[in-house]
Amino acid sequence: MTEAFDAVDIIRIKRDHGTLSPEQIDWTIDAYTRGAIADEQMAALNMAILLNGMDRAEISRWTAAMIASGERMDFSSLGRPTSDKHSTGGVGDKITLPLAPLVAVFGVAVPQLSGRGLGHTGGTLDKLESIPGWQAYLSNEDMLRQLAEVGAVICAAGTGLAPADKKLYALRDVTGTVEAIPLIASSIMSKKIAEGTGSLVLDVKVGSGAFMKDEARARELAETMVALGKDAGVNTVALLTDMNTPLGLTAGNAIEVEESVEVLAGGGPSDVVELTVRLAEEMLACAGVRDADPAAALRDGRAMDVWNRMIEAQGGNPRAALPVAKESEVILAPADGVLVGLDALAVGVAAWRLGAGRARKEDQVQAGAGVRMHAKPGATVRAGEPLMTLLTDTPDRFERAREALAEAVVIAPEESRPAQQLIIDRIA
Repeated sequence: MTEAFDAVDIIRIKRDHGTLSPEQIDWTIDAYTRGAIADEQMAALNMAILLNGMDRAEISRWTAAMIASGERMDFSSLGRPTSDKHSTGGVGDKITLPLAPLVAVFGVAVPQLSGRGLGHTGGTLDKLESIPGWQAYLSNEDMLRQLAEVGAVICAAGTGLAPADKKLYALRDVTGTVEAIPLIASSIMSKKIAEGTGSLVLDVKVGSGAFMKDEARARELAETMVALGKDAGVNTVALLTDMNTPLGLTAGNAIEVEESVEVLAGGGPSDVVELTVRLAEEMLACAGVRDADPAAALRDGRAMDVWNRMIEAQGGNPRAALPVAKESEVILAPADGVLVGLDALAVGVAAWRLGAGRARKEDQVQAGAGVRMHAKPGATVRAGEPLMTLLTDTPDRFERAREALAEAVVIAPEESRPAQQLIIDRIA
């Protein structure tokens, strides 16, 4: 087969700050997916994109080409609007769990394709798999049936969606090009658009526990993804949210499910409730539903009813006892005062080291492992009181978890009460 273009020419264009044509982009993605472009050539192109960027038209076409590499799902037969949420990942971020059933209460179908944790950020599927019997993998037919009958599904993405992305992501991971905003944005949005949702709300985290530590870069990523969604005809908005402090009071798998159920029962930590309700409002507005009251649906049990049906539909028992770690160790407050800092990255790394996360995709996670926090920034603490409880099945992990938390806590005099702003901005 004679190729339409030459990979070296494509690399040179981006190396020299040029713009790729739609035809060149289509060929590049297709040729790499079928093996006509070698890994080392695509690695060079990725680095050129990282260093020199892409314009909006290039990123939009790159995303479209990745979508075209696989199947597209179609939910038009449901006869109701669809809305989805994507978070760029953080520590204690269990928002998907209460959010999907909450939005479904109001007649909007939520096809939530989720992933697993890697490193210090937790994965939604890992959390849900701590529920006895729950299955992450559904066929497209089963997913459609569950959306029709229950209104919400949280499951693993099939291999047929944007296969070019899977190959590209693995390469970026080992070539230092994960941070390229055009490649991050197209990776996320190709899967979300191929998924077939009618509207999408993005939760772009910024801070120590987030992928984006810097607000300016997080904003650029959010703006790029919103533009890609709109270019593809998907009603898309983004919230920039703080991830310097963990969300809620748990970082782990089973303990985050437990906290999510507390939120669905009308309780739970105020920051988790605030973000869940705000994201629900955004998803419903994007789907054309006005005058809904998500907070009321948490308080009166409607969201919990959908949660129970959603878990049962995927083989889980929502009333079963969740796994509990065999060992625990308490970390005490070192001084009196106000807790003004609780570093999200440190807590995430500690949870990971305790067994809640994985270093490689093939690693197993411990369902009961993690960190339970007893105070959040703004709380008054007393020396010797419990500040955190570390949980694991393997006690030899405690030492490295404690090392991760050595600089995580900042306690200041009583008059030092930090101003907390969970939602930084909205981008539409």
